[in-house]
Amino acid sequence: MSSLLKVDNEIKTKVDAFRERITAEAEDLVANFFPKKLLELDQFLKEPIINIVELKEIHSDINLTVPDPILLSNLHDGLDSQNAKKRKLEDGATEAKVTGTKVFVMPGGMMQSNNNLVELIEKVKPEIRTLIEKCNTVKMWVQLLIPRIEDGNNFGVSIQEETVAELRTVEGEAASYLDQISRYYITRAKLVSKIAKYPHVEDYRRTVTEIDEKEYISLKIIVSELRNQYVALHDMILKNIEKIKRPRSSNAEALY
Repeated sequence: MSSLLKVDNEIKTKVDAFRERITAEAEDLVANFFPKKLLELDQFLKEPIINIVELKEIHSDINLTVPDPILLSNLHDGLDSQNAKKRKLEDGATEAKVTGTKVFVMPGGMMQSNNNLVELIEKVKPEIRTLIEKCNTVKMWVQLLIPRIEDGNNFGVSIQEETVAELRTVEGEAASYLDQISRYYITRAKLVSKIAKYPHVEDYRRTVTEIDEKEYISLKIIVSELRNQYVALHDMILKNIEKIKRPRSSNAEALY
């Protein structure tokens, strides 16, 4: 190999040290961190904050008052029926358009988020981030264990590739949980803006309540999925650890 590609000895030493560090860290993650974390998340799923039965308890008041309706006098008083009809036809385009109320500032100051959900989200987000980071480390470890490409005797290599694919899938799913949280905040903000503009429309207020309840249920499912992913990864890697660390058996071993 040295005759085909010249590698600086100092760089090679640093790369080897990096490989050893990744190996030690990843093996500790699989052997110790994964089982501890799945037990922590399982305990978290039993806490009162994530087991609220009556979803009304997570509702948040929307402190936007409904203004008194403005009564308009009949603009066509004093006109005969024919002129009134003509006037209605001329003004029909503008009368049919509903523009809502112009909002320059919230009457009660800044519109607060749902603090019940914010508190839960701030507990769940670090767990999502941790799973992504730890999966990335274990994935790198398995990739470094993949031997050079050869003909035959690749069953162990296929197990390594399956493990890498599973780790990559878990990473992607965990990242999608963060996207889901961002979408919740954006959707809720748009609805609150609608309430400020159309304060008399009750459906907008009910929709905010509905998405709050939906997000609460989604967060509980996310925590459950995080736990399940730790369980699945720990189980998969332990069952195949021999093939993952030694994907190919030597010819000498096969003879005896």
